[in-house]
Amino acid sequence: MTDPIRPQPGILDIALYEGGASHVAGISDAIKLSSNENPHGPSDKAKEAFQRCMHKLHRYPSTDHAALRQAIAEVHGLDPTRIICGVGSDEIIRMITNAYAGPKDEVLHTEHGFLMYSIAAKGAGATPVAVPERERTIDVDAILAACTKKTKIVFIANPNNPTGTMVGLAELERLATGLPKQAILVIDSAYAEYVEGYDGGAELAHRLPNVIMTRTFSKIYGLGGLRIGWAYGPQAIIDVLSRIRDPFNLSTAQLETAEAAVRDQDWITHCRGENTRLRHWLSEALAERGVPNDTSMANFVLARFGSEAEAVACDEFLKKDGLIVRRVASYGLPHCLRITVGDEPSCRRVAHLIGVFKAGGTV
Repeated sequence: MTDPIRPQPGILDIALYEGGASHVAGISDAIKLSSNENPHGPSDKAKEAFQRCMHKLHRYPSTDHAALRQAIAEVHGLDPTRIICGVGSDEIIRMITNAYAGPKDEVLHTEHGFLMYSIAAKGAGATPVAVPERERTIDVDAILAACTKKTKIVFIANPNNPTGTMVGLAELERLATGLPKQAILVIDSAYAEYVEGYDGGAELAHRLPNVIMTRTFSKIYGLGGLRIGWAYGPQAIIDVLSRIRDPFNLSTAQLETAEAAVRDQDWITHCRGENTRLRHWLSEALAERGVPNDTSMANFVLARFGSEAEAVACDEFLKKDGLIVRRVASYGLPHCLRITVGDEPSCRRVAHLIGVFKAGGTV
């Protein structure tokens, strides 16, 4: 007998999302390099703001997020009325998908794109469509060729997770202007701050009617545990998203800590500099040990092995010494491991151990 209580179509097709592992059995001081977290954490100013919030826990938070939106606007040179805030960029991805896609619609993403794009599409009853990349990099021509009358949203992460590769703003504009008239381009810029001089697509989102940019405080700002994101786009799209956003989706602690964090750009400059230095070192060190990797523009390196079996064996080898990296078979890259750029001792340790593994050694 068929169960009469059934979820909407597409829900049961969603594979449960698994975040990066945090623990290794039997090891109490494991080094986590699996979730692209900032090893330096949030700035002191952000920590102080969070601590002050304990005196306001009995009060409801702001519903309009005005102070945070104003701070973001001032730092990035944006219009605060065209900013919306959410519980990480994940919530905003869901809001966009729920607002603009549904049954019989298609949501495009690249073959190695962030898993949340497909999850959000299925949750809205839409059909996710994976578009091939070129050498693990966004292929604008392939995306345009895959568009149909059913295409409602195109998600692009730039830089992309888990590949770390990116394309220039000219290519993003070519994509946006070439989409069908009913389609929205979402530029997921979670890692934009790691690229010197890159605005994450903000200018395109300001100028073009079909582009919206999403950002997060979970990466370079070191606030992954608080879950804060934001988006910038055409007023018409922001107004639509505001109609379905939960009024109290962000707490006072989230709002005030994020405001302090975004205003402390000296800390961001420091973290970007350290990440760039150690990312370059780690990439070169892996290559010297026989592990190729593409030029990454984010805070991780995608290490490529000869086979899935070798990647899994290396992952297990690292775990024995308390190093946790990320397998990315779920992203269509079973022969790869994504390694977060940690602090200097962590980077040197993981490179050394991968060298030992490649040489056939033991811990």
